[in-house]
Formats: sequence, C-alpha cells, structure tokens
Amino acid sequence: MRVDVACRAGHGGSEEPVAFTLGERRVRVTEILDRWPGGDHLYFKVRGDDGARYILRRDFEILLWELEVYEVE
Repeated sequence: MRVDVACRAGHGGSEEPVAFTLGERRVRVTEILDRWPGGDHLYFKVRGDDGARYILRRDFEILLWELEVYEVE
C-alpha cells in the first residue's frame, strides 16, 4: 500500500521517516526499531504513536514509500 511519508535527514544524510499518513490518519514515528537495505529498496521497522509496529519500504528508483507490514501489540 502506498503511503505519504514525511522524512528528515538521518544518519549519513539518508532520509528517515518521521510520520506517515494512512488514509485520513497521520501516524507519528516514535522510534525506528530497525533498518536494512534490500535490492533497490530500503526498509524501516518503526513504532507509531498509536503503539503499533510498521514496516515501511522506500523504492530507490521511483522514490515511493509503501507500507509492507502493520502489527498491533
């Protein structure tokens, strides 16, 4: 699912997500739990201000963000 993601410059100048929009709801990223490269994507496992965990994927070629996984604790 494509999502709109607000970013900031992170470690080494790469972009890190700080918030994203799910439908009408804006979720603020409270913690980046993990990050890893995968082919032409960069993955971020984050915790939202709603307590859920998300995996966001950024495509390097077309510069899109997608929501890959949503987990409620």
